[in-house]
Amino acid sequence: MAPLLEISDLRTDINLRRSVVHAVDGVTLHLEAGETLGIVGESGCGKTMTALSVMNLLPAGGHIVGGQVRLAGQVISELDDEAMRRVRGNDIGMIFQDPLTSLNPTMTVGKQIAEAVQLHREVSKEQAMDRAAEVLDLVGLPRSRERISEYPHQFSGGMRQRVMIAMALACEPKLLIADEPTTALDVTIQKQILELIDDLRRRLGMAVILVTHDLGVIAGRADRVAVMYAGKIAETTDTSTLYANPRHPYTEALFHALPDKAAETRERLYSIPGLPPDLTHPPSGCRFAARCRYAADRCREEEPTLRGETAGHEFACFFPVGERERGGLVVSEPGPVEQALPPAPAAGGAVLLAAEHLVKDFPVTRGAVLQRRVGAVSAVANVSFEIRTGETLGLVGESGCGKTTIGRLIVGLEKPTGGAVRFDGKDLVGSRGREYRRQRRSIQYMFQDSYASLDPRMRAGAVLREPLEVQHIGSRRDQDKRIAEMLGHVGLPSTAVDRFPHEFSGGQRQRLGFARALMLSPELIVADEPVSALDVSIQAQVLNLMRDLQTELGLTYLFISHDLAVVRYLSNAIGVMYLGKLVEAGPADEVYLTPAHPYTRGLIDSAPVADPAAEHAKVEAGVRGELPSAIHPPSGCRFRTRCPLAQEICAEVEPVLRPFSVNGHQAACHFPLQPPVAADATATASAPTPLP
Repeated sequence: MAPLLEISDLRTDINLRRSVVHAVDGVTLHLEAGETLGIVGESGCGKTMTALSVMNLLPAGGHIVGGQVRLAGQVISELDDEAMRRVRGNDIGMIFQDPLTSLNPTMTVGKQIAEAVQLHREVSKEQAMDRAAEVLDLVGLPRSRERISEYPHQFSGGMRQRVMIAMALACEPKLLIADEPTTALDVTIQKQILELIDDLRRRLGMAVILVTHDLGVIAGRADRVAVMYAGKIAETTDTSTLYANPRHPYTEALFHALPDKAAETRERLYSIPGLPPDLTHPPSGCRFAARCRYAADRCREEEPTLRGETAGHEFACFFPVGERERGGLVVSEPGPVEQALPPAPAAGGAVLLAAEHLVKDFPVTRGAVLQRRVGAVSAVANVSFEIRTGETLGLVGESGCGKTTIGRLIVGLEKPTGGAVRFDGKDLVGSRGREYRRQRRSIQYMFQDSYASLDPRMRAGAVLREPLEVQHIGSRRDQDKRIAEMLGHVGLPSTAVDRFPHEFSGGQRQRLGFARALMLSPELIVADEPVSALDVSIQAQVLNLMRDLQTELGLTYLFISHDLAVVRYLSNAIGVMYLGKLVEAGPADEVYLTPAHPYTRGLIDSAPVADPAAEHAKVEAGVRGELPSAIHPPSGCRFRTRCPLAQEICAEVEPVLRPFSVNGHQAACHFPLQPPVAADATATASAPTPLP
């Protein structure tokens, strides 16, 4: 039988005002019914544009200029707009990357799903709404009959993604395209969404295209993988073969950029040098040659074609990974070029920041005029920790656990309900006037969304100059010198001062945000999810940059993330938060390798790893269920409603932090995964204590 989907020599261009972007250039793929194909690569490599070409849902100026897309024997790439509208949503469903911007904020989720059903099926409004409730049940949305009348903003990120999946499945499509469906989601929600898509594929017999930049996401989900670079297929084979024996240097480089192994070996993260080529003028020869550590003259002159030494494993490379002699070149090491070990952050310094019994409650009000207080969101509940000079404390946990609120309390964007924040021994909460401003200058913030945090009307030079002008620091010449110095520190060219934020790539904007945080020579930087939505190669560059500048400038970090592997690579100590509470804390390696709290173990098991065998082995592992409401948190241990070890005492008595090693490893659990240290060492651990 012919494949369900056949893409043959697909070429897609995007016409700009003065140039043409050759976004997809000669892509050939196929997909069988019930099969999952993973398409992986950096941003700008053409993977999303390939998926949109299948849907013929291209951006303004985009059009297919060559090749064919055939679905179930029908050439859909040649259909007119009216005929293609009957295919979209009916035969092909799509899950978009950002559900909040993809869903209509003015329509209830039920009406949005029912709209697609009415468009493709001859049904009444009532029948369409029944179908909406049915598919919401199918994707695991609780109380679907009640929630179909709610709006997108009333759902969490994971719930909105489930609504998007329900909308894509409403008409039982033959093919489901998932475009980065878990980008920037917590590892627990990410695991739930991926399991849901996999389960629905098996139950409904659909084929799935899973587009992602994360090799861990497709490791346990895809049957086959296509690695794309600069609009072309660089390598394609079945998943187990690709992960065991990558042949293209680009594929190998993506694997080496992952933080998992680097955290264990303490090696520097490998980052692919340079940037992908400009596809308005693609380079001759191999498009990866300018960034390839194996490239020879032939690579820059001739374009390699997809070929294979074994059936089903094709790669476009003259000198594939694993061959010691490469066209006359002898490569002594098949792995990445050796890089210097990252400098270890200074340890044992004086306490720079101390949070003491921090509490933050946000009021819940009702009424348009009187605004009566009817409750409170317990965002941070009695959290204490310390950070020493030159060290990095990583805070991890799901969205809603309070880690970002703690960061905002420290930099002064929020005021605590209770407790104290001491910086260099002085109370930040109680200080006022000049002393307060001086202390606040020493603490800067790196925002999660670098684009949203930069004024789109200001050039980079003005963005960096602004804090100096506000603080009346230096003359114009001095400020120019400082701006050039900071751009050099973060690896941006001096010409960047004349560019607007939208003219930078995602990684460059994050570097610009880092430079902005460094302008006032801070001692402490609070980095809130600075790499959560970046490609693995750009993530490696930013993490290495943070390590380098920490040593060079003597910086101290509070690093906030939901990715324990990233936190382990960068941090000396890790604090794990759940629903406003610090449930485990200690040295990074101890917390990651020998967790004492079931929640920490669940976060580790939920995180995807680039190992198909490991991913298949932990299908039932990870944190299950939904995060409880912070307005009415569970009594006793707040994690007990999702904990597999919970017993009656967990609902009655709140556990306190107690030590699990002499190195300061602590956890708050009645039934820990590790035995606590001897009784004499726990004598003083009857109440929450700060990190050592």
